[in-house]
Amino acid sequence: MSGETMRDRIRIHEVKVLSDDWYVLKKTTFDFQRKDGSWQKVSRETYDRGNGATILLYNRQKKTVILTRQFRFPAFVNGHPGMLIEACAGLLDTDDAETCIKRETEEETGFLVSNVKKAFEAFMSPGSVTEILHFFVGEYTDRDKTGEGGGLESDGEDIEVLELPLEQALRMISTGEIMDGKTIMLLQHAKLAGLLD
Repeated sequence: MSGETMRDRIRIHEVKVLSDDWYVLKKTTFDFQRKDGSWQKVSRETYDRGNGATILLYNRQKKTVILTRQFRFPAFVNGHPGMLIEACAGLLDTDDAETCIKRETEEETGFLVSNVKKAFEAFMSPGSVTEILHFFVGEYTDRDKTGEGGGLESDGEDIEVLELPLEQALRMISTGEIMDGKTIMLLQHAKLAGLLD
């Protein structure tokens, strides 16, 4: 069904801003036309944090990938120790996705990579979060490391950079050592696409 057709099936009545402290949380009440033609009034909360980009750096010769480890408070309050292993990522802010991910890669990992390739896009939690995440892959060499990375202290970032064999990283999904969705998707993409073959 096209987006235009769906717009004909939505009648928005009210939009309330519940919070705009960091990002924007809204509650929207609207009529939704069901498949049988009847109308149903529903309300949904949407969390708008902008769109983002993420990347898996890989080295074909060494068969390794670059990941990060950092503290994630939302995971911590949900019973996880809080230190998550992830692919490098960031919000677009005012940049396009490729510019964003090159900037974030240098800030977080210390690698300055010029040749990145878009792999796919995905909504990560479409039931409540508006974000579209742009997925990239990029090949690195040891010569591309220009700094220590670690993120921006002014943003509260304290990031550890990890270089792991791809096969080890894939096993860490099964053991629960890697639980971040975007990272799991990129590692599996690397395996399926044969990026390190």
